[in-house]
Amino acid sequence: MDVVSFSAQLEKQRHKVDFDTYDITVQQLITMVEEGAIDVAPAYQRHFRWNVRKRCELVESVFLGVPVPSLFMATNKDGTWELVDGVQRLSTLVQFAGGEGSRKRLMLDGALEISELKKLSELNGATFADLPQSTRLQFLLRPIKIITLNDKSDLEVRFDLFERLNTGGEPLTAQEIRACIYRGEFNRFLEKMAGSADFNAVVRLTGRQQTDGTREECVLRFFAFLNNYTKFEHSVVGFLNDYMDYASKKFEYESGEKIFAKTFRGLSQILPDGIVRGNRKITPINLFEAVSVGAGLAVKKSGKLVKGTCLTWMNSDELKELTTGATNNLKVLKGRIEFCRDRFLGVK
Repeated sequence: MDVVSFSAQLEKQRHKVDFDTYDITVQQLITMVEEGAIDVAPAYQRHFRWNVRKRCELVESVFLGVPVPSLFMATNKDGTWELVDGVQRLSTLVQFAGGEGSRKRLMLDGALEISELKKLSELNGATFADLPQSTRLQFLLRPIKIITLNDKSDLEVRFDLFERLNTGGEPLTAQEIRACIYRGEFNRFLEKMAGSADFNAVVRLTGRQQTDGTREECVLRFFAFLNNYTKFEHSVVGFLNDYMDYASKKFEYESGEKIFAKTFRGLSQILPDGIVRGNRKITPINLFEAVSVGAGLAVKKSGKLVKGTCLTWMNSDELKELTTGATNNLKVLKGRIEFCRDRFLGVK
């Protein structure tokens, strides 16, 4: 190891990250949620999975003054915070001590009724509204430590932070993290395209993949590779992050929707069983990239797809070799996309 080079690299990376630390009361947190000063992305809201016992234990810990793990936030340009880590804790505090407005913000149903506590068993069966005012005030004034990533840190650093802290029982997928970070029109566009009937007719996913961002990531992959596949280096996550960042600032929505619709309409007609191989019912991601992007390039060039012997070449040994094993390099990526493009053009 070159110690000098390591020290320089460490110093450079440390300068990319800038944090502030606060002690904020439960009341202040709830008020910030209700007023929209703390933003919890829909991708995180879907992951409020703590059972009642764990929620009640957190409430008990706050009452007892037991230190609660810090909440991590990222600061937006407008001064608001977005949650990075701590959705279970924040949602529990809001469900127990928050009003209807704050609960609605986090898509929570009803107030939390305490149960299964041992140390504070007298609380069992009570809601926050049942408690005497002095006890409610005691809870609301308890401090919670907040660590915020400043807006001076770029989105790449923010994505990395989400990944490093995202270690709960049901961690977010890479696309769900992108949905938290790269919000706005392009993210909504991905969701809209992922709901297309033709797209869902040919992209066959597992039940879990239907709700974990895989559909939206498939749409992102389609546009990222359609427009930029010759610039791919090695990291798929980094490549998709870079394209999501670019497209969030500059994307031709009208032409993008047209090419997407035409491509998947054509594929749904040619492939009634979807983008699958053999007797399998689930779409392999590498095969999806090859077929969909190849089809998109063909539509761009000729305006149509040639059916030809589609089912034969999709199951050919040549395409299998290009879509299985170590496939994340430019040569193999180009090979599989252009293989499909040429056959959809009727060139081979």
